[in-house]
Amino acid sequence: MHPLLFFRKPCPVPLQGLFIKGLTPCVIAKELTKRGILTVTGRAKWNAATINGVLANEKYTGCARIQKTFTPDFLTKKAVKNTGQVPSYFVEQSHPAIIEPSTFEMVQTEIARRKQDGRRYSGVSIFSGKIKCGECGGFFGAKVWHSTDKYRRVIYRCNNKYDGHKCQTPHVTEEDIKAAFVTAFNKLVTERDEIVANATLVRQTFCDTSELEREKATLGQELAVLVEMTQNCIAENARIAQDQGEYQKRYNGLVERYEKAKVWFDEVTEAIAQRSAKSERLAGFIRTLKAQEEPVAEFDERLWGAMVDSVTVGADGGMTVVFRDGTGI
Repeated sequence: MHPLLFFRKPCPVPLQGLFIKGLTPCVIAKELTKRGILTVTGRAKWNAATINGVLANEKYTGCARIQKTFTPDFLTKKAVKNTGQVPSYFVEQSHPAIIEPSTFEMVQTEIARRKQDGRRYSGVSIFSGKIKCGECGGFFGAKVWHSTDKYRRVIYRCNNKYDGHKCQTPHVTEEDIKAAFVTAFNKLVTERDEIVANATLVRQTFCDTSELEREKATLGQELAVLVEMTQNCIAENARIAQDQGEYQKRYNGLVERYEKAKVWFDEVTEAIAQRSAKSERLAGFIRTLKAQEEPVAEFDERLWGAMVDSVTVGADGGMTVVFRDGTGI
């Protein structure tokens, strides 16, 4: 079956965009279910596992992973899941892409970042994972005060405040965060030309992937050759009686060569993904700032999502907004 047949009715909501914006797979699943959008298989209810599968599926980018399963016994012909017993590899541009590879890479980078943050990431709002404690470096989480009466309000405080750290940073409200962003963004606009020029230079200097792409292509060719040699080795052993000790030695040698090359290939691929993701973030930052000719009068969720990397809250309650080009105001 052609890989795209399974995705012939893609979800009308850009899942990748919602994820990059800060929402978790669980929150995205609830939102899609609430909107009445059906899954690819026609189900009304989405779940986090389905969202995770979509976010991590390389087929949306026009790529396919070869040899996810293999046949260890050529007599029974029974295929089993490949968990590292034999090499597997990517084939790029095997079919038309549904999403841009750069978007997929940004999603994978964000997935890795959230895994590194661990339980601290909740993703329930646009502020999740972006408010940091200036004292301990931890993240702020949302807390509800007076949840059952008319004084109900949502505040953000350091998740480590009562976890043995006793940070002195005060809590902040959404209104505080929004006001800090508006003030910082308007200062950014006043220096727009200089900041755009600096961000463009950074993007050109530190985000170039041409050399890494050439190295990746060379390693990819080497991996393809090793995969073919390994498959031929297995097939020959299935057809012709031979000394199993010698066969295993030859097979292990090929697998070892493959694994060494694959480690380097993965490192180069990760470096490309990180540079591409940074380049994409800077490009969006530059486009947005160029289009903003006047200061803003109120909080804009779109600008927040496109421009802000993090906000650090100090012990005195002051906030530093760090934009995606590294500028802190």
